[in-house]
Amino acid sequence: MLLLLQNRGRMTAEELAAELEVSVRTVYRDIEALSAAGVPVYADRGRAGGYQLVAGYRTRLTGLTEEEARSLSLAGLPAAAAELGLGTVLAAAQLKLHAALPAELRGRAGQIAERFHVDVPGWHRDIEHLPHLATVAEAVWRARRVAVRYARWDGSEVRRMLEPLGLVLKSGAWYLAARREGRVRTYRVSRVRELTVLDEEFTRPEDFDLAAYWREWSEQFERRLYPRAAVVRLSPLGRDLVPFYLGSVGARALRAAGREPDDDGWLRVELPVERGRPALGQLLHFGPELEVLEPAELRAEVAEAARRMAATYG
Repeated sequence: MLLLLQNRGRMTAEELAAELEVSVRTVYRDIEALSAAGVPVYADRGRAGGYQLVAGYRTRLTGLTEEEARSLSLAGLPAAAAELGLGTVLAAAQLKLHAALPAELRGRAGQIAERFHVDVPGWHRDIEHLPHLATVAEAVWRARRVAVRYARWDGSEVRRMLEPLGLVLKSGAWYLAARREGRVRTYRVSRVRELTVLDEEFTRPEDFDLAAYWREWSEQFERRLYPRAAVVRLSPLGRDLVPFYLGSVGARALRAAGREPDDDGWLRVELPVERGRPALGQLLHFGPELEVLEPAELRAEVAEAARRMAATYG
């Protein structure tokens, strides 16, 4: 109640009761308790009245719980905080932090949410069902071993004993870095079908750096995902489409081309592509804005697909 009055100024008993989800009678009782504790709160009578603090009264930043302090690292990611079970905790921590700011800074801080918004999930992605995320996060924090039933990418399921080391949020998807049999591996949290936190603590490796591990794992994953290279010609529009169809991997390949477009404006580039038929789909995305030069078998596959499409459309 003290923090609300400090942040918002005058508030009626009804407004305080609604905000704190208590009865008006409880508000009256707590106002009396604040006054008895020496907090300079007073009431303005009348239709426009309400409770407020004596001008200039500030409380220091006190009462910040361990969970609230932990949640502040997610202050720019409220959706992520909610998925981790820290939504209400983050709101409480922000309220306390906001209340401790001087009036000028408090006003500026309040403008941030009005002007900037972070939306983590990528386009064309369904919201993942993550019933075990908060439990996994707690196991990470408490360094407790977990037993999981995990669905692999091919649909098969395995049971694993894991030592959870860290969580990563990537384009709206949560990944768990966990140690198993002495090696750190990556697991997608949405594929966890069952999870049991064991009453067994483990010792985190002192040299484990989550950011460095994720960076290295991501690079290896990209190399596994795009094991082939296709030499292509790209029109100016085709080059603009590369980041949309091939993501950061294609964008890096485009920057590394190291040559100028030809007289027609087309640029020769070596693009990373997936193995097998997915590569054909990747390249067909570009339509007439891309020509495959090498390898010959991939050029032939694209040409055959183009002929079949032309026949379909007459």
